[in-house]
Amino acid sequence: MRYDLNILYLAVVMMRFIGVLVIALTLSACSIFDPLVYRIDIPQGNYIEQKDVDKLRVGMSQEQVEYVLGSPVAENVFRGDVWHYVYRLKPGRGKVTTRELIIYFEDERVKRIEGDFDTPEDFYTPLDA
Repeated sequence: MRYDLNILYLAVVMMRFIGVLVIALTLSACSIFDPLVYRIDIPQGNYIEQKDVDKLRVGMSQEQVEYVLGSPVAENVFRGDVWHYVYRLKPGRGKVTTRELIIYFEDERVKRIEGDFDTPEDFYTPLDA
């Protein structure tokens, strides 16, 4: 009788252990197959290249800038003379890439630019010169 209870207790403990083992292996299997799962790239904002920024000049109107670069992602509500062009790429795998271009206007004309792009060599040469 005592022998039967020990075997029964051992069987219950083994069943619990097997149950926990099955759950642990099932959950870890998700990470094993993760490299096989396709993840999409998520681009957001205005995709701008250096060749687009090279077209900008001091004195360009806001309409001309919008024609060259498109509408800005964010216009400053409190300062309408600052436009932000932001691009963010979150690849399925890898590091997030963020690029930003800020254009400052004075009297609705380009005054200066800042951001992750190089200032063009002839940026300070107005279009009408």
